[in-house]
Amino acid sequence: MTVTRVLVVTAVAAERDAVVAGVAGDGAVAGDGSATVDGGAEILALPAGGYALHRVRTAAPERAGAVLDVLAAGVGPAAAAAGTATALTAGICAGAGYDLVISAGIGGGFAPGPDTAGPGAAVGSTVVADAIVAADLGAETPDGFLPVTELGFGTVVHTPPPALVRALAADTGAACGPVLTASTVTGSAEHAARLAARHPRALVEAMEGFGVAEAAAAQAVPVLEIRTVSNPVGPRDRAAWRIGEALGALSAACAALPRVLAAAGAPTSWRTP
Repeated sequence: MTVTRVLVVTAVAAERDAVVAGVAGDGAVAGDGSATVDGGAEILALPAGGYALHRVRTAAPERAGAVLDVLAAGVGPAAAAAGTATALTAGICAGAGYDLVISAGIGGGFAPGPDTAGPGAAVGSTVVADAIVAADLGAETPDGFLPVTELGFGTVVHTPPPALVRALAADTGAACGPVLTASTVTGSAEHAARLAARHPRALVEAMEGFGVAEAAAAQAVPVLEIRTVSNPVGPRDRAAWRIGEALGALSAACAALPRVLAAAGAPTSWRTP
């Protein structure tokens, strides 16, 4: 049996620890004792960049299980892409490449409204992205925003494997919809409305998913994004943020990963044609 290898990328240590706690609570098994163990995870230094992986191994008697390496890569799409690329390259060089990359963390939820086609995402809820979208990669023009694709460059959307998205959402009770990546998070109702008008199905705004997806796509590795909602998208009201609740929801969602991956079939089937 082949072990499935998964790289989970978060922005900050609190998100990383929430992911590890969730996965380790669902049948984690100890490592070989060659590394420091923290909260059920081995801590392994990458050979470059000052990064550290927190490794959790899962197994069951009837299957080989999975190895999940969790990396806190930093805030924003550039840091996320750099950390993801470093970890993916290190895996390849070690002869242990990854089968799947997951961007995981908390974010802001869009409220349903006249400009949205989706149900919105309430604080404390979980979303699995069916599209990972660069919301602010492009140019401002007198007629409004143009995505970089309309300027003749690159891409602004990565599509996760639909079967995995459906399976994870069904197991966790998550909503499915686009998750937007922004280098600058929204701080006003006016900008929230503009984003909702451009992306009427969007459920969540975050800062790292597209960077993670770009790095994964460069090495032809499929990608998922899991977000739990800590606050509404719009005016910054720190008193209304529910970060602890969102981190708890992130742990609960990630607890489903071992069983969802075990039931999902061969990793080669996850790759989008």
